[in-house]
Amino acid sequence: MARVVLVEPYYGGSHRAWVDAWVRHTRHEITLVTHPDAFWRWRMRGGAVTLAAAFDDVVAAHGRPDAVVVSGLVDVAAFAGHARRSLGNRPLATYVHESQMLYPLAPNQRADTSLALVNWQSLVASDQVWFNSTFHRDALREAMPRLLKSQPTPSHIDLIDPVFERSTVLWPGVETVALIAGERNEREMPRVLWNQRWDHDKNPQAVFSALADLADEGVSFTVALAGQNQRPDNPEFAWVRERLGERIVHHGFVPDDEYQDFLLSGDVVVSAADHEFFGIAIVEAIAAGAVPILPNRLSFPELIDPAWHQTTLYPDGELRNRLRSVLTDVGAAKAAVDGLRNSMVCFDAATSATAHDDAIDQLMLSQH
Repeated sequence: MARVVLVEPYYGGSHRAWVDAWVRHTRHEITLVTHPDAFWRWRMRGGAVTLAAAFDDVVAAHGRPDAVVVSGLVDVAAFAGHARRSLGNRPLATYVHESQMLYPLAPNQRADTSLALVNWQSLVASDQVWFNSTFHRDALREAMPRLLKSQPTPSHIDLIDPVFERSTVLWPGVETVALIAGERNEREMPRVLWNQRWDHDKNPQAVFSALADLADEGVSFTVALAGQNQRPDNPEFAWVRERLGERIVHHGFVPDDEYQDFLLSGDVVVSAADHEFFGIAIVEAIAAGAVPILPNRLSFPELIDPAWHQTTLYPDGELRNRLRSVLTDVGAAKAAVDGLRNSMVCFDAATSATAHDDAIDQLMLSQH
């Protein structure tokens, strides 16, 4: 059993889900060093200082760990520098949840490569780099030359291959076994779930617009709206209540102890995301038995076995048509994805934790 310190500068949302799932199922001893899930830009620019101080305290109290894993939403190179006396020669891996270079700009947001370069230096400083999906790793590998070629000489281009040669893919763990075994709450009228963030990169406008158009057509369905929403009174979405009205059977936060029942009540889960490096919320909904309607891009083809790609993934421009087809005959849609729910066991937290633990073993061996 190895002693591991896991450093997470943004302990909330999908980051916390990854951490907690691994800690629940690990065979190693994991000590957490965390900051709350707020002010993400400051976490990247300044979090290394305070996280390193907290790491120093852990080492002073418990001794040096066998390995360190740091979430990529911090300047890992700076963290390693600030923690150098406590870290010593212990191996360090970076878990890359997201990459600022690949993140879509918000409306009126100016492009800024500074945080992308923080990501890059974090990768260079790591003994191993862990990505949360194959899509994420490959997309960043393809984009990296463009970022580095835009910088002055001397170039880092020669470092790209070595960085990605020491990378691996470790899916974040999702508690799928309990969801797959859960008893569904079936109903006559199909229910559409929205359990993703309401931020621009998830493109909720496209989903809600398509649903509103189908409601105007007279298609039968209800909608359950959850997901992290920093501004539940956002006037940008006021029209959703007006257009969907009584079809909205839930709107707002779902407590953890009610979330499984919420998922088991959904017949359809839909996404129009412009950015998705994995998709924990989607995996959860599918494991609970919802029929997925997902873009045929980003990480979604990786989540779905190719046997079901044609019935679950839609090309750009076809969201409304696919929604209409599924909602007008949910029985046929469920039959077309028979077996998909059970396939989500491959993302289960216990399996993921074993892969993470094995990666820790390899990380330690690589330093000898």
